[in-house]
Amino acid sequence: MRTTLTIEPDVAQQIRRRMTQTKLPLKRVVNDALRAGLSSPEKESKARYSVETYPCEFKAGIDPNKLNQLLDDLDAEEFVRKMAR
Repeated sequence: MRTTLTIEPDVAQQIRRRMTQTKLPLKRVVNDALRAGLSSPEKESKARYSVETYPCEFKAGIDPNKLNQLLDDLDAEEFVRKMAR
């Protein structure tokens, strides 16, 4: 199969270096590199980790489902305080 590729400068330099070292043509070096890259085993999934949970006890009047709203209210109060200076 013929195709056109745009090879980044650092990769082109590595290809040229490999061609010089092995005395092989461009076509062979690129095909060997592609075969090696495509046939390498896929990365193994990272080890699973567990998170230790703790009960969260909110004070009366704080709804854990509305924490974003609480944060927005606190940000608004802080903004008003700064602007009042």
